[in-house]
Amino acid sequence: MEKLKLNKYDKAYLRIATEWGLLSYCQRKKVGAIIVKDRMIISDGYNGTPSGFDNCCEDETGLTRWDVLHAEANAILKVARSTQSCEGATLYITLSPCKECSKLIHQSGIKRVVYHNGYRDNSGIEFLKKAGVIVDHIEDLED
Repeated sequence: MEKLKLNKYDKAYLRIATEWGLLSYCQRKKVGAIIVKDRMIISDGYNGTPSGFDNCCEDETGLTRWDVLHAEANAILKVARSTQSCEGATLYITLSPCKECSKLIHQSGIKRVVYHNGYRDNSGIEFLKKAGVIVDHIEDLED
């Protein structure tokens, strides 16, 4: 029963992350992230440029610019600027994390990652598993 209840909440948080990702100005991918601790959302983020910069995420060839922050990085950095802590939290993200963001996730103290869609390179997921972070993939967001 507890697993079923957890899955219900996991899907709800992933749907929130999906909605949050729609706020992104990026054209190629709209990725959203939610950090939850003690059943409370403590942070959110979506992929985009750093504060104060032009909201254009792609270069003239249509590729993502190097300075675009990933959704999970934005969510973690938002916590860093607050009085909250990611220690023991769960990250819900619409796209599995890249290897660079996986290092941030591990170092921030996040203990579980739940993602919806897989990124083309799964080395970030492999790193998190090796680091002892619980990783769950949920494909179907319907109850």
